[in-house]
Amino acid sequence: MTQSDTAGAPTTSDIFDSSSDFASMGLRSSVLRGIDAAGFEHPTDIQAKLIPAVLTGRDVIGQARTGTGKTAAFGLPILHLADKDTPMQSLILTPTRELAAQVASELEELGRFTPVRTSCIIGGESMQQQSRSVKRGGHILVGTPGRVMDMQGRREISFDNVRFVVLDEVDRMLDIGFREDIRKILKSITQPHQTVFVSATISEEIDRLGRSYMRQDVERITTTAGSLTVSQVDQKYISVMPWDKKQLLLYLLRHESLDTTLVFCRTKATVGRVAVYLREKGINVRELHGDMAQQKRNRVMQSMRKGNLDVLVASDLAARGLDIEHISHVINYDLPEDSEVYVHRIGRTARAGRRGCAWSFVTPEQGQLLTEIEKLTGAMIEKLEYNDFTPGPIPDDKKEMFKPREVKSHDQIMQGYSQRAERAVDEGLSDSDRKQMFPDGVEPKSKPKRTLGSRMRTRRRR
Repeated sequence: MTQSDTAGAPTTSDIFDSSSDFASMGLRSSVLRGIDAAGFEHPTDIQAKLIPAVLTGRDVIGQARTGTGKTAAFGLPILHLADKDTPMQSLILTPTRELAAQVASELEELGRFTPVRTSCIIGGESMQQQSRSVKRGGHILVGTPGRVMDMQGRREISFDNVRFVVLDEVDRMLDIGFREDIRKILKSITQPHQTVFVSATISEEIDRLGRSYMRQDVERITTTAGSLTVSQVDQKYISVMPWDKKQLLLYLLRHESLDTTLVFCRTKATVGRVAVYLREKGINVRELHGDMAQQKRNRVMQSMRKGNLDVLVASDLAARGLDIEHISHVINYDLPEDSEVYVHRIGRTARAGRRGCAWSFVTPEQGQLLTEIEKLTGAMIEKLEYNDFTPGPIPDDKKEMFKPREVKSHDQIMQGYSQRAERAVDEGLSDSDRKQMFPDGVEPKSKPKRTLGSRMRTRRRR
């Protein structure tokens, strides 16, 4: 590799602060055990700066991009400072359901050796079930502003014990219209509390929000280098039907020149199925998911670091903190629902000045997801064509779902219009009924004649 190849490339030191370690931060031993179990070795730049600042008790505004480990940066101090006897003492607001679920899962993972429990409340899920979860004594509440406001208005949750508030990705929350909800929530927390804002950008509006709801001694933290940047990652996508994914993955592993490959799946069940399939086909593969025993996880990680493994199939949670330099390819077997998770994933390649590749399997209904990813990364993701790959037949249980729709002919369309127009005249429909029947504003003034191959006839209006 020439010097020009590595110029401006992200290195491990851009993201991780190898001069620092978690043990020196004064965190509880139970929290340190969770960090070790999650596979974190060194803190990232934002973690090395934000954790000590939050532990001092000051309000903090931290600027950090996606993929820099910001959840652990504010989550670890919360776990360290939590009082096991006080319910709902920490409130974390996120802009999306997916991010809320992701933050809650990561805090549960990091706090597995502590008595601290996390509840997640988001729209689209049962409010009764979420209310029961909160009332069982969750210490940390993660949610979207809309659902938090709703449940607080119904007296399902109370802010009486809240002494720690985090606004994660506050810039996105403001962009998508949570401005008033945020203000109402912050205004409702009247007792003394510590506040942390985390944002990719710090705008004047965020500054104003901080001045309104933070104390005077606000600490500002900025990380300029950083983010698991995508500039050194060659991104491609491949169109595939859901039932062809396993075969396509096997095709790529056999026909492409891949070094160590990391395959991401959405669920633990899919991780297991894909790993078993590849193993049966003779691929040197291991799996990694959140329910694995720590000893087994350590063995997998050791094999990965030594280069004794060709393919690792993993879930998002299990791959948190994974920092292995020789991963050449990341394959998104399942495209993530949150585009920010995508950035986390592909940041596992292109380490230590190397370039990397990220290939994503995209099914027909995921076009919008791909567009959102392109907007976030600022990169147009090109399509990869594999003409030599032969897709399989549609499975019997999918045939009805993927049955081609009948395309109506021009004559059929015109005949339908003629019938509707005649009904409108014959039945004397009201103006509102006409507008519903003719949304384009065309209102028949007289009964149309039958011309589409049928004999013309007229009827008197009754």
